[in-house]
Amino acid sequence: MVDKVIENNRVSIIGEIVSEFRFSHEVFGEGFYITDVAVSRLSDMFDTIPLMVSERLVDVTKDLRGKLVEASGQFRSYNRHEGTKNKLVLSIFVREWQLIEENSDSGRTNQIFLDGFICKTPVYRKTPLGREISDLLIAVNRPYGKSDYIPCIAWGRNARFASSFEVGGRIQIWGRVQSRDYVKKISEEETEKHTAYEVSVSKLEYVD
Repeated sequence: MVDKVIENNRVSIIGEIVSEFRFSHEVFGEGFYITDVAVSRLSDMFDTIPLMVSERLVDVTKDLRGKLVEASGQFRSYNRHEGTKNKLVLSIFVREWQLIEENSDSGRTNQIFLDGFICKTPVYRKTPLGREISDLLIAVNRPYGKSDYIPCIAWGRNARFASSFEVGGRIQIWGRVQSRDYVKKISEEETEKHTAYEVSVSKLEYVD
């Protein structure tokens, strides 16, 4: 049962470690840490993606900045309480981790597959240049009655297709994990820079 559930959320990335390990939380005496990895896009840009790793999997006392890592696992979410609000925090929960000398497979640096359910009505819109976009929020089940809530963004023909999806419908998505910086206005004089993480959809299927 557990293996079957894990099949519905698979991520693999190759990238450069760009931060030290930061303590996240502890479960039954096992410490989990976050490190950021820069993953190249085809467009000479890169996404900076947080990886959550167990201290039992990786020596978190080492500074691995500048090293290349190949990692796989699941794209997971949890709600962090900030004052009166909940913030959806996303990271890749690492199950396999390997330092590598070079990336010999540059076309496959960032891949994700999700099999889940639409949990909010898709938001369809057009950019000022007329590009079509649909924002989706997918609930992906995991063991013990939990779910991960994953924001996804579809473009063009996929965006038009996704705009007709109904809440509760099952969907399968292939794509990549991306990071996106944005500025949040706090007051007239004050702004904050934030980073959002989402799945950029390359292919999707509605499952009856």
